[in-house]
Amino acid sequence: MKTVRIVIVGDVQGVNFRSFVKKNADKLRLTGWVKNTNLGLEAMFQGEDKNVDMMLRLCWEGPLLSEVKDIKTFEKIYDASLGSFQIK
Repeated sequence: MKTVRIVIVGDVQGVNFRSFVKKNADKLRLTGWVKNTNLGLEAMFQGEDKNVDMMLRLCWEGPLLSEVKDIKTFEKIYDASLGSFQIK
């Protein structure tokens, strides 16, 4: 089980990035959340290692109109309070 918090920097707001993340997180059976911040987009992913790694790769691609410039990744400890995946 892997848990990461990420900050995605670039042109990631106003391009349906949060919906893109939610749709893919649900497909990969991840728990956590995604939200807009003043830095860009922030998300927390928790699930099987390979699924979290796939989600990180998908975040680099992003939806069609996005342009990801950087993703800062922070390993976290398992959080049992994370239920389904939510857009905040």
